Amino acid sequence: MQEIYNAEDRAHADKAIEAFKKTYGAKFPKAVAKITDDRKELPAFFDFPAEHWINLRTTNPIESTFSTVKLRTKVTRGAGSPAAALAMVFKLVETAQARWRAITGAHLVALVRAGARFDNGVLAERREDAAA
Repeated sequence: MQEIYNAEDRAHADKAIEAFKKTYGAKFPKAVAKITDDRKELPAFFDFPAEHWINLRTTNPIESTFSTVKLRTKVTRGAGSPAAALAMVFKLVETAQARWRAITGAHLVALVRAGARFDNGVLAERREDAAA
């Protein structure tokens, strides 16, 4: 599984999926089917800049984001009213975001939002640029 997850490009990820299928196909057919059925979506991060891969490969962004909130709400044993709870959660997340790791390659976000295509983490040349 880690060979698929940490593959250096899409071709290596496909080879790792095939190796996983050979190794575990007989013992765990449902797990192998899950991986092989989603083989196009699984390595989707290769369609983004290589600088962003470390951020995209994170295993649990929701849990790490709200761990601070969960810790504080257990300590306070509730915040009273729903409005007070919302205000407390907002302030905790606002404070916690100062310690969040910034995205690597932030200058490439504009390209991604504009619909630029990346092949194995490298910006693909536009067809009009190649023809000119």
